[in-house]
Amino acid sequence: MVLETLNPTHYNITSLVPDTMPVATVPILILVCFFFLIWNHEETSSVPGPGYCMGIGPLISHGRFLWMGVGNACNYYNRTYGDFVRVWISGEETFIISK
Repeated sequence: MVLETLNPTHYNITSLVPDTMPVATVPILILVCFFFLIWNHEETSSVPGPGYCMGIGPLISHGRFLWMGVGNACNYYNRTYGDFVRVWISGEETFIISK
């Protein structure tokens, strides 16, 4: 009798989790999604350039400057976005002004 009570296969694991667990996780997931949207929101800049997109834009912009060099990357961004462009170099917002 003692061995039967100590046998872990006797217990149903779902009975150990309270029934309120799914009810409590739904508001928490909604709250986390709401905070993620607020954190990810950026104000649109009047200066054209690649988007921020959770930090991926600055990584791509910096990588393009490392890969193509300053001159070619500036020419690329000027052809793509115009004469006044906002980019990120080493994580800092940089403006390229050219004609």
